[in-house]
Amino acid sequence: MDKQEQQKFFQEIIERHKGILFKIARVYCRDENDRQDLIQEMMIQIWQSVHRYNDKFKVSTWVYRISLNVAISFYPKSTTRASRFTVLNEQITETPTQDKTEREQQLNLLEQFISELKEIDKALIILYLEDNSHTEIAEILGISTSNVGTKIGRIKDKLKNRFSQSTP
Repeated sequence: MDKQEQQKFFQEIIERHKGILFKIARVYCRDENDRQDLIQEMMIQIWQSVHRYNDKFKVSTWVYRISLNVAISFYPKSTTRASRFTVLNEQITETPTQDKTEREQQLNLLEQFISELKEIDKALIILYLEDNSHTEIAEILGISTSNVGTKIGRIKDKLKNRFSQSTP
């Protein structure tokens, strides 16, 4: 693949799969500036890897693998950055809105609970919620299919417990 073909392929990848980048960034970074930095870093890594893409794999699988690896390695950097600032409690800074539906509140809670998981568990649940098969998840994360099933079951239990603790 020559440079022009790589550039076209990269642009197609980003256009078709930008949702993956945004979802991963949203789960791994609470701060908008950190999210933008992470998305940029994921794009850089995808660009640098375009020439190594193997068409035996689905493009989305390849994008997930790169993006999750970047997000997992990016996390310590963003926590170092965050430790230099005092973060206000979101409940204090959030303006209450009466038009928030119960479903939106539950989705926000789910997002919060997912963000509190270990890095690999975040990746697993993101891929699971995107309707990836256990086989695809195993391929993306480089773990066995049976391990995927076991971990997803445990993550679901954790999330159920968190929801039951948060409801009055």
